[in-house]
Amino acid sequence: QVQLVESGGGLVQPGGSLRLSCAASGGDLSGSAMAWFRQAPGNQRELVVTITMTGEENYADSVKGRFTIIRDNAKNTVYLQMNNLKPEDTAIYFCTNYFSTGRGTQVTVSS
Repeated sequence: QVQLVESGGGLVQPGGSLRLSCAASGGDLSGSAMAWFRQAPGNQRELVVTITMTGEENYADSVKGRFTIIRDNAKNTVYLQMNNLKPEDTAIYFCTNYFSTGRGTQVTVSS
């Protein structure tokens, strides 16, 4: 079974950028459907972006134009490039291939 590990979270000021990584072991992510979702304290999980097996991307309206999902098959890693971060982006971010989900990485946007 594929294991996923997220990293790259941290504290960033509003307007800043972060790149989250989702590294896979025990399996090949190339050609897999993937997704990033997030959960803030007291809130329901929010789907941030999905990418299909054929590479079609779909973003939540709240992140459209600011976030980009990037697949690096050579590194068996999927990234989430986040630009122009806002305080409301603060959450734990998770990646999933719909069979496995990582433990998440905390993103905090605050001045």
